[in-house]
Amino acid sequence: MIAEEVLERVEAGGLIAAPQPLLAMLSGGRDSVCLLDLAVRARGAEAVRALHVDYGLREEAGEDAQFCARVCEHLGVSLEVERSRREEGSGNLQAWAREVRYAAAARLAEEHGALVITGHTADDQVETILYRLASSPSRRALLGMRPRDGRLARPLLGTTREETTAYCEERGLAWRDDSSNEGDAYARNRTRRGLIPELERIHPAARENVLRTAALLREEADLLDSLVDAELAGGEGIEPGTIAHRRFAELHPALRRLVLQRLADEAAGRPVAGAARFADQVASLRRGGSTLDLGAGVRAVLETGVLRAER
Repeated sequence: MIAEEVLERVEAGGLIAAPQPLLAMLSGGRDSVCLLDLAVRARGAEAVRALHVDYGLREEAGEDAQFCARVCEHLGVSLEVERSRREEGSGNLQAWAREVRYAAAARLAEEHGALVITGHTADDQVETILYRLASSPSRRALLGMRPRDGRLARPLLGTTREETTAYCEERGLAWRDDSSNEGDAYARNRTRRGLIPELERIHPAARENVLRTAALLREEADLLDSLVDAELAGGEGIEPGTIAHRRFAELHPALRRLVLQRLADEAAGRPVAGAARFADQVASLRRGGSTLDLGAGVRAVLETGVLRAER
């Protein structure tokens, strides 16, 4: 039975294991409903609460919130509903919505000491990798979403959308389909509805091959991260999180880019897209007190022979 297989797989992954309580992101779609039911089965309703975000962007948004309330009542789970309205000039719609829901999740997770869990599936992983490959010129684009990012976990990354559908059907769970997923207005929809089917015409195992490649690259990324850790460990008058400029200039170009990217990311507290491309320029800095803008409000600073990054 698919419901038991998925439960065993998710429990074996260890991402929803006790003792930390869980905060499930609940849109009302099949993936999020599947995730919420799995969390309750694995941990019990008392260890789980749900968050639904009403952006007020669609006519049926209110109905979505009511549906999520019924699902939570059925499963015995407490529901938090965050209502937000987009102001004019708020930039990219999807980026705004993502910021709203993760900000709400972070606040609630902090209040309750919870782990935030999302219903991202293997299909979402493929779409994310392909979209980032086209839109983001970096190695990180090919790594996809991590199963665990700090206080955020994605227990269904090893589960397909077909399986979450079958799970809900087998468990007698209803869900709501988001009408905005059916059009071609958003790049991710075009990736799902156009690009992936074309890739599968080229090779029927296209999705599996993308996922396998990303998994291999993440393993290699762990090794590369350890090399960066070693370079930024400090020592002999060098503070941890900095590096002697002379040593930085001597590094292999690939490792030099990774070190600079790490410095920029840690200074900003988030990924700084494209910082690595300035690695050669930073290596060429010649005098103390020199700085170079790395983007996103972060700069590289060379002082007394030591390189660091700062806001």
